[in-house]
Amino acid sequence: MSRWPTRALLLLALVAAPAHTSAHEASAHAGDSERLPMMGAAPDFTLISQDHKPVSLRDFRGKVVAIAFIYTYCTDVCPMLTAHMASVQEKLGSTFGSKIDFVSITVDPERDTPDVLKEYAQNFGADLKGWSFLTGDPAVVHEVGRKYGVIAKKAANGDVDHTLLTSLVDPNGILRVQYLGVRFDLEEFRDDLVSLLDESK
Repeated sequence: MSRWPTRALLLLALVAAPAHTSAHEASAHAGDSERLPMMGAAPDFTLISQDHKPVSLRDFRGKVVAIAFIYTYCTDVCPMLTAHMASVQEKLGSTFGSKIDFVSITVDPERDTPDVLKEYAQNFGADLKGWSFLTGDPAVVHEVGRKYGVIAKKAANGDVDHTLLTSLVDPNGILRVQYLGVRFDLEEFRDDLVSLLDESK
């Protein structure tokens, strides 16, 4: 029976995808047992962490990285996604922070200052040794989101309507898979993180 895959292997050509992305690579099904496809080099960025320090994607080279886009004033899907990631963080044990890292980038940088993000992270039990919450200049943040296929638009009431994509980047800095929405399979998510780590051994 066909269903919308929980793991969305997306072509990002419409939003400035990496040049190496191909339709063949992006057409694998969620149930395939083969290695996850390579979607091209993950777009680099430099933003500011919850500790007021610059953080770049290249800082994570050698690790598997999950990149999510959220904002702290969100009352529905963002807290759900962050809670899901926190539960997977616990299941990763000692590999979290040493070999696997999470990055959450705000889509509301005007309100999500480093201090606001730090409080948000603590409220969800995020282990900040392996989880960075990033903000920055709004134009820069917007461009980073666009490169990852995330479009964000702020409403008059302050809510931010945005694409919900969580991207996995391998230790070589290659974008491998994107999860669409918030109701994806957390075991699959964890297994994909571990499989990318195993590939690098």
